[in-house]
Amino acid sequence: MKSRLILLPVLALALLGVVLGPIGAKLLGFERLIDAPAVHLAPQKIFAIGGFTVTNTLLSAWLTCIVILLLFGLGSRRMAMVPGRLQGFLEVLVEALYGFIRGMAGERYARRWFPLLATIFVFVAFNAWMALLPIYPTVGFKAEGADHVTTHLLRSAGTDINMPLALALIAFVFIEVWGFRVHRFGYLREFFRFGNPVQTFIGLLELISHFIRIISFTFRLFGNMLAGEIVLFMMTFLTFFVTPIIFYGLEILVGGVQALVFMGLTLVFAVLAVAPHEGHREEHAEAGQH
Repeated sequence: MKSRLILLPVLALALLGVVLGPIGAKLLGFERLIDAPAVHLAPQKIFAIGGFTVTNTLLSAWLTCIVILLLFGLGSRRMAMVPGRLQGFLEVLVEALYGFIRGMAGERYARRWFPLLATIFVFVAFNAWMALLPIYPTVGFKAEGADHVTTHLLRSAGTDINMPLALALIAFVFIEVWGFRVHRFGYLREFFRFGNPVQTFIGLLELISHFIRIISFTFRLFGNMLAGEIVLFMMTFLTFFVTPIIFYGLEILVGGVQALVFMGLTLVFAVLAVAPHEGHREEHAEAGQH
């Protein structure tokens, strides 16, 4: 009975959102209450420092970094055996990430890789979640003669291809450096094989596949973040009561999943880079025979 009493007002509000939105305005012939959202693929300029342009996505990235530093700083300022809520939340997060990395890379590499991989996860996730705050779509500047915000002060850095590209380059360098550190110049044997034409072609494909990772990393994160932003804009525009809450919940899940996928793929490729390659396995086998 109680669930029905709660469900009926919720359904009524959802229906009211549809009726008062552009769908109802078109069917019933009245002027719509909110303007259509404007989606900008390129980041918007907020101000410039000399020749350096500061965009709304860059401001969002800076704000995310500040929030993360404050969060972890406050959570670790007074460590206690019986943790408070913030310290407990951070401990659960750190332990979960470390356990995930250790399960795939082992204790040896988990300790070395954890700082970078955990930073990637936390930054991507928090940047996506903070973009769901009301200040992101509402606070900004109006162009001359406009009656609504045309330049948003903040916008998720994930919707700017520069941020996913920067993270992809960091992941790429991290993977290759660790592979080279473990195998030394033997790491290059994966790419430069001169035994026969087939082996040479396989090495070339392997080299190309490593650089293609930059593209896949970049567009996977960029595409999902941009698509999520567009979906939220459109659902808020079409049905601005109740229904958008469902999509906000989905975006919370998507932000966490995308952060986990980006970190997980970086981890998988790093594990593959440090694993014994064919040439190294042969050397170890010969050494064992001798």
